[in-house]
Amino acid sequence: MANRITRHIPNATTCCNLFSGCIACVMAYEMKYELAVAFIILGAIFDFFDGMLARLLNVSGLLGKELDSLADDITFGLAPAMIVFSLFKEVHYPEFLIPLSEYIPYTAFIIAVFSILRLGKFNIDPRQTSSFIGMPTPANALFWGSLVMGLHDFLLSVHFNAVYLFLLVCLTSWLLIAEIPMFSLKFKNLSWKDNKVRYIFLLICIPIVFLLGIGGLAAIVIWYVLLSAVTQKKA
Repeated sequence: MANRITRHIPNATTCCNLFSGCIACVMAYEMKYELAVAFIILGAIFDFFDGMLARLLNVSGLLGKELDSLADDITFGLAPAMIVFSLFKEVHYPEFLIPLSEYIPYTAFIIAVFSILRLGKFNIDPRQTSSFIGMPTPANALFWGSLVMGLHDFLLSVHFNAVYLFLLVCLTSWLLIAEIPMFSLKFKNLSWKDNKVRYIFLLICIPIVFLLGIGGLAAIVIWYVLLSAVTQKKA
């Protein structure tokens, strides 16, 4: 009886990730960005523990792998796309784009499309067992969530407009599938030699968050991408 219950615990945890992602999408659509980000983070917590529980209970399987990717695309693909969709409805539009302002918000879903492409590549790419090729979807979701929360007033000002937002959507979507090696934050041990890049990354993150607050999380994602581009290619 216990085995019948425990074998479903990891998949149930993955479904909690999916459930959190669905709520995040609704909150994003209603422009409740703080709640959307909160549920994305909650989904990330469930995403962290489902794999750990599967290994701990020795009940990993193909179903769990498929569920994980589907849940991740909702929480880290569709939810940030919904945040950007709502943001497109708020931002300033240059005069030449006003006739298209009703349709441009739908370009936000490019994020969801490239997120599932990135997850599919991750599932079949043997190079990504201990590191990543392309930006992880949780990092992309964190970037968009913290950007909208931390810099909302600037994003709605005349200094920013829908053109810049669309270009940012294209850039982050490309980074998801780009052939850029990016380091994992998983520590196999605590030695400086094996984890130098991780320690440097974390040490710089502290003053960024202290100085920039919630918007600093977006800066941290940029720092992560830049550090990966410099260090991982050399490795």
